[in-house]
Amino acid sequence: MQHRFPIHELLREAHVDHAVMPNRSALTAQTDTPDLHVRNSAKVVMYFVDDEAVEAVLPASMTVNLDRLLDLARGRAIRPARHEELERLFPGGEPGATSASEPQHSPTVIVDVALAAEAEILFNADVPEDTLRIRWADFAASVRPIVGRFAEPAVDRVGGFRLSYRE
Repeated sequence: MQHRFPIHELLREAHVDHAVMPNRSALTAQTDTPDLHVRNSAKVVMYFVDDEAVEAVLPASMTVNLDRLLDLARGRAIRPARHEELERLFPGGEPGATSASEPQHSPTVIVDVALAAEAEILFNADVPEDTLRIRWADFAASVRPIVGRFAEPAVDRVGGFRLSYRE
């Protein structure tokens, strides 16, 4: 199931200039992120920091360093958002979708600095076949995110195993 996140709705409601384009990776593989090899492809991950919703926006090929994200959010405890919490936070739609009648529930948005260095960023759109493209300056002006370093390369767990070659 594809989840819509408040960032997408916020851009639409604020009439922020953005483009929706075909997601090339959807044509070749089922993935949760557009074009993983593209540096400016972003993913959104929902967390709760001290019981407040936080959207972490980071490069699609990277993972969240929870300690760094917690520091940026200036919190004491962090955990991933649960499905039922997203339904409660954003009622009346898909998990993660915002309700225009409840803007007070907009979560804090924290963006990794790697994306802030890009001229434009790409997000999954509401359907897997499309990608949302937006200029960083427009995104930052409309969302007003906290920017910091919290993304890191995904850990390669295969390296921890020893392979045995038998003839």
